[in-house]
Amino acid sequence: MSQIIKRPLITEKNSILAEAGVYAFEVERKASKTEIKAAVEKFFQVKVQSVNTLQCRSRLKRTRVGVSKPKYWKKAMVRLMPGEKISIFEGA
Repeated sequence: MSQIIKRPLITEKNSILAEAGVYAFEVERKASKTEIKAAVEKFFQVKVQSVNTLQCRSRLKRTRVGVSKPKYWKKAMVRLMPGEKISIFEGA
């Protein structure tokens, strides 16, 4: 379980989803849903109800030298059991 969760994704849309108990994280590209669930439960001491994952692709970036292709990344939407919260999204 080394470095499965890379960082939390804190945006305006994800803040609205956090009120409903759904939290977003950038995760390792090869991580499975069960590995993500175990990592979130261990790191934040909460119970996870479900995990949805998405492969995110970035657009090509034009530079003075040419065109660069950014790497793909994986996003996990984690739904917690009712009554559970993660404090870093609450601002505490």
